[in-house]
Amino acid sequence: MEFEVQENQANNSIQGVINLQPQVNQVQAQQQEIPIKQTDLQVSSTLEESVAVTLLRDLRQIGVKLRCVLVPTMSTNNARELRNWDLWGPLVFCLMLALTLSMSGNNDDGPGIFATIFVLIWVGSFVVTLNAQLLGGKVSFFQSVCVLGYCVFPINLGALFTLFFSFFYLKMLLVIGCFMWSTYSAVGFLKLLIPEQKRILALYPVILFYLFLSWFALIV
Repeated sequence: MEFEVQENQANNSIQGVINLQPQVNQVQAQQQEIPIKQTDLQVSSTLEESVAVTLLRDLRQIGVKLRCVLVPTMSTNNARELRNWDLWGPLVFCLMLALTLSMSGNNDDGPGIFATIFVLIWVGSFVVTLNAQLLGGKVSFFQSVCVLGYCVFPINLGALFTLFFSFFYLKMLLVIGCFMWSTYSAVGFLKLLIPEQKRILALYPVILFYLFLSWFALIV
């Protein structure tokens, strides 16, 4: 008798598990559908938004990253924002520096200066990034280019202010300060992604990159 009772209980338990299995499968299917639906909604909302909304969102993101460069606190939030790369900011600041320096030179040299600065920034960013990756840096190509491009902004300010000063030593002090500002912001972020024993080799080209841009801003 006891054996029959135990057998009935076992059969009931197995039947209960079998009955619950479709419900479990249904819940799992619903959980898998939720992220897909949310992603579809995000993609559709991005595609359906107006050009003005897209531009405002991009400008807001540029402003957030620029604040991280201007106030380089090296916090986790700053590092997270800079890892979320974009190329709009670097392109804008590259064009700004090229235009500023081309206007500060002679009229005949303007186009040549513009082309030189534009090529120098992008080729220099590529070389610095490639060097960091070859030395074992855990940074993607576009992340590094993004950081280097945003950190050009202090040199933009220095080049802009030198247009209004004729005293050479005052211009030199201003450019040196902007060079240190740009270098400190870029090095502070990139050093976190490079092995400690190779940081000097990886960060030395960063210093040369901003040093040459600053020197160009001073002599033009």
